[in-house]
Amino acid sequence: MVRMVDLIEKKQKNELMTTEEIKGMIESYTKDEIPDYQMSAMLMAIYFNGLSKEELRDLTLAMAESGDEIDLSAIEGIKVDKHSTGGVGDTTTLVLAPLVASVGAPVAKMSGRGLGHTGGTLDKLESIEGFHIEITEDEFIDLVNKNQLAVIGQTGNITPADKKIYALRDVTSTVGSIPLIASSIMSKKIASGADAIVLDVKTGSGAFMKDVKAAEELAETMVQIGNSVGRDTMAVISDMNQPLGEAIGNALEVQEAIDTLKGQGPADLTELCLVLGSQMAYLGGVASSLEEARAMLEENIKNGKALEKFKTFIEAQGGNPEVVDRPEELLPQAEFKIEVKADEAGVISKINADELGVAAMLLGAGRETMDSELDLAAGLMLHKKIGDAVELGETIVTIYSNKENVDASIKKIKDNIELSDHAEPLTLIHEVIH
Repeated sequence: MVRMVDLIEKKQKNELMTTEEIKGMIESYTKDEIPDYQMSAMLMAIYFNGLSKEELRDLTLAMAESGDEIDLSAIEGIKVDKHSTGGVGDTTTLVLAPLVASVGAPVAKMSGRGLGHTGGTLDKLESIEGFHIEITEDEFIDLVNKNQLAVIGQTGNITPADKKIYALRDVTSTVGSIPLIASSIMSKKIASGADAIVLDVKTGSGAFMKDVKAAEELAETMVQIGNSVGRDTMAVISDMNQPLGEAIGNALEVQEAIDTLKGQGPADLTELCLVLGSQMAYLGGVASSLEEARAMLEENIKNGKALEKFKTFIEAQGGNPEVVDRPEELLPQAEFKIEVKADEAGVISKINADELGVAAMLLGAGRETMDSELDLAAGLMLHKKIGDAVELGETIVTIYSNKENVDASIKKIKDNIELSDHAEPLTLIHEVIH
């Protein structure tokens, strides 16, 4: 094998690494045969010089092949996965999974637990009494074949090379490299066994990519990687300059997902789910165009089939399906509801989504560390969004808490919602990348 020092020098000179060199480097680093200081030097060289299309493909595949690879071939049909780059109040998976499954596209979803503003998809689903994600891989495949939908926790040994490299990027200031971000995300999606991938790349104050141009570059890079390894891939650049929907929390987001599947959800969450769901249904082969796919999804919200699919999914994984009809009774409820009122009249002109997420986390809706206990009932409900008029003393946010003292969250909310005499309208969907 080529010595690591020679590979570092090669990348420093911006020369191309071969498939064999990249594969050997990742294999050796995963086995602890390459020290962190040498991989750090390589990451810094990539940070400054980037990667060619071929190098990106090879790095992504090498990381995908570094651990367990999930075989979903026993599931009938084209398996489509969706990935969001994160945000605040991002309830899309809870809506999309049953909605897309209701039109016949199989959704075999592997999800994780959250570290941050709220729990992850698994935590949110566990707000439903009895729901469990500890099912075997065979049960998982059987449920998707039977119901077109199941959710399972991620295996511990998916892309171990990515886990090691990500930890190193975190302490070497190379997290912001678009080639490294893109290969990290796509390696996990490819190892998870999907045939096609839909990406929701967030941009704005509550997103990792703060500006639209950087988000577009990341989305285009990931679409290119996916298509280069034989996975049909599409992406949406969506806005996160304010929380998506109205709920930030776990049980609160489950209730919002139920409302959305009934056709009564917030307009922005509904629209984004229809755009992403159209891509999933189209790539899943159940519609011949995005327009046809959207019409099918809208029809299944209207006729109740999407909601019925959610019930079936909940019951199949041990949950109480009655939660769909009686969420106010059967989901965890907070002891205290505290209204945060406007100190002046005006128009909401700015919401710092990230800081509102922190306000929810302080209530127990999210984890500061992996050992933190979640309060599934805690969170925020936004009654006003950017562009909405507000009267003096009108409620702008309701806090749901099992702690009586929520002063820190109130201060976060008031400091991060701005009013003025007008507001620039936000664009929800910045771009769709095929």
